[in-house]
Amino acid sequence: MHSIVVEGLTKYYGDLCAVDHVSFTVDAGEVFGYLGPNGAGKTTTIRMLTGLIGPSEGRAWVAGYDIIGETLEVKRRIGVVPEVSNLYDELTVWENLEFISRLYHVPRAERRRRIGELLKLFDLWDRRDTRFRRLSRGLKRRVVLAAALINDPEILFLDEPTTGLDVVSARSLRGLMNRLREMGKTIFLTTHYIEEADQLCDRVAIIVQGRIRAIDTPENLKLKAGVKSILEVELSDRPPGRLLERLRGLGEVEVEGREIRVHTDNPQELLRLLTEGVGRSGLRLLSLRSRPPTLEDAFINLTGLSPEVMRREKGI
Repeated sequence: MHSIVVEGLTKYYGDLCAVDHVSFTVDAGEVFGYLGPNGAGKTTTIRMLTGLIGPSEGRAWVAGYDIIGETLEVKRRIGVVPEVSNLYDELTVWENLEFISRLYHVPRAERRRRIGELLKLFDLWDRRDTRFRRLSRGLKRRVVLAAALINDPEILFLDEPTTGLDVVSARSLRGLMNRLREMGKTIFLTTHYIEEADQLCDRVAIIVQGRIRAIDTPENLKLKAGVKSILEVELSDRPPGRLLERLRGLGEVEVEGREIRVHTDNPQELLRLLTEGVGRSGLRLLSLRSRPPTLEDAFINLTGLSPEVMRREKGI
């Protein structure tokens, strides 16, 4: 069963095509990642799917309802965590959640119970009387996520939820997202943190300049992109030419002093040749590290974007 169906969805801003005829489906209970650099069209897609802006072309259905003709029904069944907080600095955590619950017409009898459950779920109970502006950035993201769940939505749209968070806060928020997955929520997650998509998502769509380049599971994307494992070796001295020639038969070899890095799709055979060659050369193996292919490797292969571009996107 599909929670979201998108057919040829397109958005123009004047002559600029921000989202270019994208099509995909999201299954019920799935964590679907929408991965791409800044300006790729991720937020614009969410704004169309949640009824904030209308598409220029194409159609989409969210929770079975048309985003154009049945916008109110769509909004009743979704929760949205925007990239920038939409809560009120001067209200307390409890007051913010109560205000949002009134907007969604949560019955009075359920309001206090629902708010209490969410505060405990997100470990915010002790902060319920704290003004929103006094919270850390990580705690603010938790409150915004709790607010998005106040109407018990079928589908959650999370727009760059961990952007700007420190490592501990980001890890905590990812843990909460896994708990929401266990609760059966469908999650549409936009992010430019590739490792985050690899950890959290059942499937990933890669979007660049408004167009979807690929959609599949993280593992299948790695296979389709032809991403190879990397073996990193440090020897007691510079490797001899005859050893390097043998290794080049199994993949791309990079040499820097005593260190060798080999990209290969046959790590077992490479390790055998390396062990034999090191012994024959009278060298010692000081360290050996095997790194499996990552979604970042696949992203770079599929899009042509360099690692440096992705590091800049992450603010590194």
